[in-house]
Amino acid sequence: MENAMIGLIGGSGLYAIEGLHDEKWVTVETPWGEPSDQILTGRVGNAPVAFLPRHGRGHRHSPTSINYRANIDALKRIGVTDVISVSACGSFREEMAPGDFVLVDQFIDRTVNREKTFFGTGCVAHVSVAEPTCTRLRRALAAAADDLGVKAHVGGTYLTMEGPQFSTLAESRMYREHWGADVIGMTNMPEAKLAREAELCYTTVAMVTDYDSWHPDHGEVDITSILATMHANVGHARNLLEHVIPMLSGARPACPHGCDRALEFALMTAPEQRDPALLAKLDAVAGRVLG
Repeated sequence: MENAMIGLIGGSGLYAIEGLHDEKWVTVETPWGEPSDQILTGRVGNAPVAFLPRHGRGHRHSPTSINYRANIDALKRIGVTDVISVSACGSFREEMAPGDFVLVDQFIDRTVNREKTFFGTGCVAHVSVAEPTCTRLRRALAAAADDLGVKAHVGGTYLTMEGPQFSTLAESRMYREHWGADVIGMTNMPEAKLAREAELCYTTVAMVTDYDSWHPDHGEVDITSILATMHANVGHARNLLEHVIPMLSGARPACPHGCDRALEFALMTAPEQRDPALLAKLDAVAGRVLG
């Protein structure tokens, strides 16, 4: 039984984690290129933590230019077992108001310009993402939010759009009324898919900053108001993360939902047909099943 190491991916507004002990920014090299930034390692109590700012410190990377494969590989490579992703989002539901958190359980992927898999010609694999976030992590976050009195909606569908522009009014209405999406953002896909391929437990904390453009009383999305709400939320997000980390630390049993065994029956390419160059790149992500 291995010990848990919690990986935190910070979205817009969350570029560092305060209160870490023994903190150090480390450079992690990956065969998929450079991650968004160095990784901040440290401890919350006795729990080891690794924090990666998704857009880089200073917000250098757009949602499309983020190297999602390098980010997930880097976290896996340094020993992360569980990933909590934090991201800003717009809401399609009146009850999911700006300032609220949504603990996402489903995604709709509308991205088109991103590398979405570690596998390909020379080593083909198909993992299930029917349940793309880990129920165990989501339940822990819900309990932590309840302890802190933070308003968090448990469950919700996150639509990931390509960006960097916000939705048109017609798109916003379609996603809300016909597609059943609850929130919208630009970053959690293919991040969640890649985490599943890397056999990492993964979940999303979506911080609602606005009502997208569908709401008749709020009009089009305004970046100034988004930033104001986002900055107000960052303190709550940090408190939530600091509270949940000890709940997940220590000896880590096998994930009851199978996130850490996603590749068990996923590899399709016969061993003698696998590309050695690709296998070398998969050493961290799929080393458990490639032997």
